[in-house]
Amino acid sequence: MNEQSSIPEQRHRRWYWPFGRKNAAETTFYQPYGDAIPPRIEEPLAPLKKPRVKWWWISRALAAGLFIFILLIAYLAITAPLSKSLQPIAPPQITLLTSDGQPFARNGAVVDAPVEVAKLPDHVMQAFMAIEDRRFYSHWGIDPRGLARALWSNMAGSGITQGGSTITQQLAKTTFLTPERSLTRKAREMLIAFWLETWLTKDEILERYLSNVYFGDNVYGLRAASLHYYYRQPENLKLEQAIVLAGLVQAPSRLAPTRNPELAEKRANLVKSAMVSVGYLSQNEADELGPAKLDVRAKNALPTGTYFADWAMPQARALTDLSYEKLTLTTTLDARLQDIARKAVARAPLGQAQVALVAMRPDGEIVAMIGGKDYAKSSFNRVTQAKRQPGSTFKLFVWLAALSSGMDADDMVDDTPITKGGYLPKNSGEKYRGEISLKEAFARSSNVAAVRLFGQVGDKAVIREARNLGIRSKLATDDPSLALGTSTTNLLELTAAYAGVAGNSWPIEPYAFEKEEQSWAEWLFDWPGRYDSDTHQNMEVLLRSAVNTGTGRRAMLSIPNYGKTGTSQNNRDALFVGYAGEGDKRLVVGVWIGNDDNSPLKGISGGGLPARIWKGFMQQAVQAKKPARPAKPVKKPDPEGPIIPLDLPTVPEIPIDIGDAELRIDGDSGVRLGTEIGGIPIDLRIDGDGVAIERRPEENPSGQNP
Repeated sequence: MNEQSSIPEQRHRRWYWPFGRKNAAETTFYQPYGDAIPPRIEEPLAPLKKPRVKWWWISRALAAGLFIFILLIAYLAITAPLSKSLQPIAPPQITLLTSDGQPFARNGAVVDAPVEVAKLPDHVMQAFMAIEDRRFYSHWGIDPRGLARALWSNMAGSGITQGGSTITQQLAKTTFLTPERSLTRKAREMLIAFWLETWLTKDEILERYLSNVYFGDNVYGLRAASLHYYYRQPENLKLEQAIVLAGLVQAPSRLAPTRNPELAEKRANLVKSAMVSVGYLSQNEADELGPAKLDVRAKNALPTGTYFADWAMPQARALTDLSYEKLTLTTTLDARLQDIARKAVARAPLGQAQVALVAMRPDGEIVAMIGGKDYAKSSFNRVTQAKRQPGSTFKLFVWLAALSSGMDADDMVDDTPITKGGYLPKNSGEKYRGEISLKEAFARSSNVAAVRLFGQVGDKAVIREARNLGIRSKLATDDPSLALGTSTTNLLELTAAYAGVAGNSWPIEPYAFEKEEQSWAEWLFDWPGRYDSDTHQNMEVLLRSAVNTGTGRRAMLSIPNYGKTGTSQNNRDALFVGYAGEGDKRLVVGVWIGNDDNSPLKGISGGGLPARIWKGFMQQAVQAKKPARPAKPVKKPDPEGPIIPLDLPTVPEIPIDIGDAELRIDGDSGVRLGTEIGGIPIDLRIDGDGVAIERRPEENPSGQNP
C-alpha cells in the first residue's frame, strides 16, 4: 500500500464567511497540511442615507402632541370631572332636630335648586354678562379682548373696576380650584376653562355658574339669592332686581344690600352703565329704572349649634349626598335629658374649672352632651376633644382582666405598701387594709392592689380588655402606672367602654343618628363581644360596691346603680362614670371636671363634685317618678322654627343665708339645708324621694387616685 493511500482522504469543509448563506465563497483546504486560506471577500458599500424630509418631523411632532393631549384629557377627567360642576360649591344647610322634633342647630349654606337659562328672562342673563363677561357667547373660555379691556379700564380709572376672568373661568375657579393667587393656579384655571367649553354648551356653563355663585349672607346660587333678597323666584325677577344681584358677584360680603345698601346701589349703577355700553339698555331706560326694594322675610339666626351639634354635623354630612336640597335630620339627642344635664352642670360650684357630661344608652345612642360650661365662650368640646387621664376609672379594665383570668370578686389581694421595684404607688391618704377581697379593693379604689393585679395578669391582658371595650387611644406597654389610668383618653371613649359593660355587648360606637337594623348576614359576621355570665355578674358586683360602700357613695341612688370614681395625678382631673336604670331606660353617664390648662383642682376629686353632678342628673333622668296624670298636649315642633337653647347657662339654685345654716332651693332637686351638728357638717334634703339626712363628705385633698 503506497504512502499516499495511507493518508485518509479529507473532505472539503465549507466555511461561510462571515456567516454567509450557502452560496458564499468557499474556503479551500490544501493538503497535506490542511491550512485554510480565507477567500477574498469584497464587501459592498453601504448605500447613502437619504436626508429626512420635513414631513418626518411633522409626523413625530403630531404624535407627541397627541400623546400629551391624551395625558391632558386623562388628567382633567380625574382632577376636573364635569359632574362636579353640577354640585353646590358649599355644603347645603342642615337642620338638626332633637329626638322629639325640636330644631336645635342649623349649619351650612343657603342653597336652592339650579336655574335653567331657557326659563330666565333675558334681562337676568344680560345683567350678569354685561358686568362679568360681555363676549361670553363668542369666546372659547378665555377672552383676550376682555383681558385687554379690563386692563385698560383699570389703568385708566374709568370708575368701573373690571376683572379679566370670563364666566367660564369663574366657574372653573369656584368649582375645581382653591382661592390661592398664583400663576400656576391661573394656568390651571385657563386649562379647565377650555375643558369646560369643549364638553359643555354655553347655556350649560351659564346655568352652572348662576346656580353656584356666591351672593353674600351665606347664600349661594341665583335661586336662593332671589328668594333671600326679593322673595321671588329668579324666573320672575325684575330688571332692577337682576341688576343688583349681578352687581353682588364681585364682592358679595361687602356689597350685600342687607348690610351695605349704599354700596350695593352704587354697584348697581355700574351694572346699568355696563348694560348701556353693551347695548342691552338705552340710556333713557337706564335712567327710568328705580331702586330695587328688598323683601327679606323674617329669618332666625342660624347658629352652628351646640357641643352635640358640632360632633354630629360631620356624621350628618357623611349620611347625605351632596345636593342643593336643604336637609332636616332627626338626631338621638333627648331634649328633656339635655335640659336636665344642663341644669345639673349649672348648679355645680365649679369655680374656674370646666366640666363635661355625656349620657348614652348601652348601645351607644347619645342622648345628652355638655362639652363645657358655656358654648358661647368656648366651643371646645371636652367630651370628644379633650385627651385627659382617666385616673381610677381605668381600673375597670384591670379588674375585668383579673375576672376573665378566672378570679372571683371574693378572691383576696394584698393591700399593703409596695416597697420594691421601680414603681412605688401609694393609696389615697396612705391608708392600707392588709389582705382584702377584690370587691373591697375595687370599692376602696386601692392603688397598690390595682398595680399588684396588673402585674399578676400582665399588661397585655389589661390592654386587651380596654381595646375590646372600644378604647382606641394609645396605651403604654410595660408600664405599671397604666393600672392607675395614666394614659390619656377622652370622656366619650371612656363612657362608651362602660356602656359595653352595662349592656354586656362590645365594642360600642357612639352615634348621633338612628342606625339601620343589622341584617342577619351582618349580625352573623359582626358578632358582638360578650362576657360570660360569671364575669359580667362579678364586674357588676364590683361596680355596685364602689357606689354603695366605696369612693362613689355620693352618687348612690335609691335604685341599683353602678359606677367608678377617678382622680388623676395631682388632682388634675376628677371623674365619675357609671350607669343606672333597667332595660331600654338604662343610662350610662360620664362626668369630668378639670382645668383647660391642666392645672390641679382645688378640693375636687372623683368621689366628690363629679359624683354629685352624676347623681343630680340621674335622679331626674332615671329615678324621677312619672307624673300622676298625662301631660297636656303640646304643639308639634316646627323644624323651620326658632332654635331651642340647649347649651346656654341656666339659672342656678337659689341659696338663702340663715345664719350658720344654708338653705338651697331648686326646682329639680328640691330643698337642701346644710348645717353643722356638733361640728359635723350634714345635709338635710327634701325632694321627690322624701326626706334624707346625710353627712356632708369632705373632698379628698391628697391628690391620689380614688
